Amino acid sequence: MNLLIQGCRVVDPASGLDQIADVRIEDGRIAQVGPGLPVPEEARVLPASGLVAAPGLVDLHVHLREPGFEDKETVATGCAAAARGGVTTLVAMPNTRPATDSPELVRLVMEKAAPTGIHVFPAGAVTQGQRGEALTDFAALHAAGAPAFTDDGVPIQNQALLRQAMQNARDLGLPLLDHCEDKDMVRNYAVNEGAVSRQLGLPGRPAIAEELQVMRDAMLAEETGARVHICHISTGKAVDIVRQAKARGVSITCETCPQYFTLTEEEILRQGTMARVNPPLRTPADRQAILDGLTDGTIDAIVTDHAPHCAWEKAKPLPEAPSGMVGLETSLALALTGLYHTGLLSLSRVIALMSASPAALLGLDAGRIAPGDRADLVLFDPEQAWTIDREQFASKGRNTPFHGFAVRGRVKYTISEGKVIYQED
Repeated sequence: MNLLIQGCRVVDPASGLDQIADVRIEDGRIAQVGPGLPVPEEARVLPASGLVAAPGLVDLHVHLREPGFEDKETVATGCAAAARGGVTTLVAMPNTRPATDSPELVRLVMEKAAPTGIHVFPAGAVTQGQRGEALTDFAALHAAGAPAFTDDGVPIQNQALLRQAMQNARDLGLPLLDHCEDKDMVRNYAVNEGAVSRQLGLPGRPAIAEELQVMRDAMLAEETGARVHICHISTGKAVDIVRQAKARGVSITCETCPQYFTLTEEEILRQGTMARVNPPLRTPADRQAILDGLTDGTIDAIVTDHAPHCAWEKAKPLPEAPSGMVGLETSLALALTGLYHTGLLSLSRVIALMSASPAALLGLDAGRIAPGDRADLVLFDPEQAWTIDREQFASKGRNTPFHGFAVRGRVKYTISEGKVIYQED
């Protein structure tokens, strides 16, 4: 079906376009963008006055849980959550059971995602079984569809192995996505080391555990010439390490998540396990440093680290409950509320951080609205106020600290290859 979207504000950071226009879609591709386009025969007309049309969001950090943990999430439910959040392209982390360490498992996840309309790219595990002992076959994983490699959730401690992994990824022209925490320092601790951990009488995950490994990875990237991407950066000093490395010409990038520019460690006192995440929520100073990194361009992407868990798991005592929170259905609203409506970033910049920039980091065919491009779009009302309600989620996970939060910015339509795959009721 052909589609004409009429009278929307088209924001395409990749081309710098920001104007009231129509978007004509033919055979799953953008055919024309401009004001007052004629209505083609047999085309569906979608009136969109007051809405923003942006590239479908690209989320580089999502846990779909399947195979192995289908009680938490499946590829289908995770993709349904993505559609509700305006995400049309995502990168699935490999910490499934078994881990995504073979071409067969990469293809399995892609095949399960194909009917959903969401473009899913499984990241390949760096080490076999994510055990940190032997490297996987990077070339075979890439040939199957993996756009990058990571042992996310199981930070690589063996520096010689990590150096070899960087060299292998470099030779393929692909990035390594690194979860930076020193395993011996953080163990399975639940909260940031600081005032809140002391108040609760719990051991904490110190900021230095992240910062040491960010520095290590920056140095290895500089020495090997590899492309390194720091996952879910959360501390001020870690942001500054990346900032300084970029200034030296190191091929290093980083991402953050809405929880790190919205919340602080104090949330643990209010919400307990719902606010438990790795790396942990940090201090107000760290939160400000994340905001500074977003405004000055040090931070390259906003992702969710969508990590669904079962309700019974999150009902455990804080030291025993798993870390993680869902985010696919709330990330755009939280970014608009915390960054755009506060005047910190322009609308185009917020959209760039969630579409064009992450797509470019991994060389994905996404994040643009121009003739010939795949017609993946999100249409949203940037002004609509609403309250986040976890009971309305398409995800199996209800583990969010943002339940009951008042936000501004609501997804109305998500379009994949010219087909409406989500429309607000």
